[in-house]
Amino acid sequence: MFFLNKKKEVIGIDIGSSSIKLLQLKEQKGVYTLLNAGIVPLPSEAIVDNTLMDSFLIVEAVKKLISSLGVKVKDVACSISGNSVIIRKIILPAMSAEELEEQITWEAEQYIPFDINDVNIDFQILSADIADPSKMNVLLVASKKDIINDYVVVFNEAGLQLSVVDVDSFAVQNTFEINHDIKPEDIIALVNIGASVMNINVVKNGITLFTRDVQMGGNLYTEEIQKQMGVGSTDAESMKMLVHETLDPELISVIGKVNENITQEIRRSLDFYNSTANDDRVTGVYLSGGCSKIYNLQKAINEKLSLPVEMINPFAKLKYNEKDFDPEYLQEIGPFMAVTVGLAIRRVGDK
Repeated sequence: MFFLNKKKEVIGIDIGSSSIKLLQLKEQKGVYTLLNAGIVPLPSEAIVDNTLMDSFLIVEAVKKLISSLGVKVKDVACSISGNSVIIRKIILPAMSAEELEEQITWEAEQYIPFDINDVNIDFQILSADIADPSKMNVLLVASKKDIINDYVVVFNEAGLQLSVVDVDSFAVQNTFEINHDIKPEDIIALVNIGASVMNINVVKNGITLFTRDVQMGGNLYTEEIQKQMGVGSTDAESMKMLVHETLDPELISVIGKVNENITQEIRRSLDFYNSTANDDRVTGVYLSGGCSKIYNLQKAINEKLSLPVEMINPFAKLKYNEKDFDPEYLQEIGPFMAVTVGLAIRRVGDK
């Protein structure tokens, strides 16, 4: 999605509601080499509803990652999702990017439910409109300034500089595109399921056709296990992760019901897209995010959608030294790192 040239490198830091992920890459002639990767957990009270509630805890976690990995780069790329960001696909009269840059604030006012002075705005011209060549499709992205400022403060207090702000679903798209080869005509749904937010991004030949964030994710399993099985949050979290080993029938039943809820939400989103897409229907699904590892979720999505469902491998085409990185460890953390890899390929000054 992004065209890279020789710009100053960044470290990708994904601040999620349950953990912080860091990744550093070196790029040479289009080949990416893994230099650093790490994850540190976050207490549940640190981030609530995509809001940084306890910046001290987050700053300390970032410092811990930086220190333990020996990272020297100070520029950071991070991303936002959920109610922190508004994404709209809009149709505008055809014009150059320079002209749109001058007009975008006025155009955006019609689509943004906030005071235009309170948001940061970005855009990407997608394509000419098929129905009317005198118009064009534009992807409009807006984020509230106070949300971005919270991230700026956190990184500054950790001794870092926030240089690039991306969107989770687009970061996953970048990761997918550098690691997976698909046909130009394929229409892929990239579904990234984190602890509290699910990002759905329908893509064809590098262009976003539909995107939606849903406020649901891995925390639903933990809450339902607590409720149905009468255990505390720590035990519920552990049970959720170990169900593959315990194969407890009651636990499998609880997880199956949440799988059904999440799968139904994915189907609802894709049905909405397909209803407006003429012949450009989704042909396959790729999963990422920590929740994508949940017992039988991939199978449930496959059965519900009647589509092939695969996992994104963020490290599939990255080079790395096996003396520094255990392949089994990278396979284990892969689902968690899809956003972070996409951030780490960005450069200072990217649009």
